[in-house]
Amino acid sequence: MSSQLTTPMSAADAQRAESVLRWLAPKWTTHIVHAIAKYGPEMRVADVAQQFPALSQQYVGKRLAAMSTAGLVMRDGEFDRTAPYRLSASVRTLGRLYRTLAQWSGDHIERTPQGRYDRIEEALHRLQLADTTETIRLLSEHGSLRLAHLAERLDAPAQFAATRLSRMQADGLVARTGYQHGAPYILTDAGRGLGPVYAALQQWDHRHTTAAPPALRAADQALGASAQSARTAAALRRSAAPSALFSHAPVPQPRVPAAATAASRPFLGR
Repeated sequence: MSSQLTTPMSAADAQRAESVLRWLAPKWTTHIVHAIAKYGPEMRVADVAQQFPALSQQYVGKRLAAMSTAGLVMRDGEFDRTAPYRLSASVRTLGRLYRTLAQWSGDHIERTPQGRYDRIEEALHRLQLADTTETIRLLSEHGSLRLAHLAERLDAPAQFAATRLSRMQADGLVARTGYQHGAPYILTDAGRGLGPVYAALQQWDHRHTTAAPPALRAADQALGASAQSARTAAALRRSAAPSALFSHAPVPQPRVPAAATAASRPFLGR
């Protein structure tokens, strides 16, 4: 799979991408979207629950209510608990992004789940955490970075950056270039292979900018507010000169022995 993008991604774009990923990431969201798309266009809670024997109807009802609050699904009978749910207009066009996530997961995630929608949820689970996309963008731009340099560019404490990098190592997105303390980090094949995922995500986002999910609308309002948080302001400063994620001339990266890369990956329980 090609890792080249033609769509520029800035630090602010990375923040927005993470908002979309978090919006889609809660467990069972992808499965429920698929069920309504396949058996809908409208389904009641009980009908959705029938598609998932392992889940209680009460749990499915809570997930649908949360998805409704997030703008993923909607229903006409606001006070009618038996009213059916249907997918929002923007969610009905997620097909390409879902296909790209499933393909990336199948190509790059070891011990990938067998089901297509399990693979999508596993991919979203790995990519939705704060500063994951920005870390991938920075490593794509610079080729390799040490922990201190990454923390500085993320405008985050070194301990937070180390925790994020440890998780990304466990998820197979980054690796260290050696055993010694302070060895730089680079993207793995899985990290470099995310180009098509971010391209599909940005294309979907641009298509639905005027009907963005609540989390994205709130982020936009925060960007325009007079009292921005220090983190948002830092992101805007970093994004003054947007760079094209994976579309710039590739930065040479040191070749790392497979044994060193494998040894650099910490164990992380789920």
